[in-house]
Amino acid sequence: MSHVPPTDLPLLAARGLRFARNEACVFGPLDFSVDAGEALLVQGDNGAGKTTLLRVLAGLLRVDDGEIDIRGKPAGALARAATVAYLGHLPALKADLSALENLEFLCGLHGRRPTQTLEGAMAVVGLSGFEDALARQLSAGQKKRLSLARLWLSPASLWLLDEPYANLDLDGIELVNRMVQAQLRDGGAALVTTHGAYAAPPVRTRLLTLERPA
Repeated sequence: MSHVPPTDLPLLAARGLRFARNEACVFGPLDFSVDAGEALLVQGDNGAGKTTLLRVLAGLLRVDDGEIDIRGKPAGALARAATVAYLGHLPALKADLSALENLEFLCGLHGRRPTQTLEGAMAVVGLSGFEDALARQLSAGQKKRLSLARLWLSPASLWLLDEPYANLDLDGIELVNRMVQAQLRDGGAALVTTHGAYAAPPVRTRLLTLERPA
């Protein structure tokens, strides 16, 4: 991976972050940061705002209050596009494209690490031999693995992973852990949401716990 060398500044920092829906508070105010080389584990019950938080950080939702910085500078659209890769609940695949065509399309949108090939990424996630399979023919677990291949190809230094272990067997869970370890080892960072059903990846980890507003 070719991430920007770590500095004394957090890779991402949030201050006074608050989000409301229909005037009802979903989360906040929150203050947290994540440094290069570490993971931030975001825990909380269903409805506590974990997915909403990651969508805010990815720039998909507008925050009501607070500030988000990337390497000490306000997190504008260009900074997020260059720094952040988001893995949500939905696979973000085009059903009638093949697995390889989906990766080509997504790399065209988000860029690709020059040291990686599409076929190599599919091998990393255990999908060798499925290059020509249409996305709609893949199982839920295979779609998740294809989304992980797209993540593996991304040049982004900050991964936002929303329940990344869902729809994966034990081998898939270990795959996610190895990927997060490699991301951190190369100076990147990850935010990982979980409702507590799975252990945290075996890396340097901070914990952020979200609670449902009263």
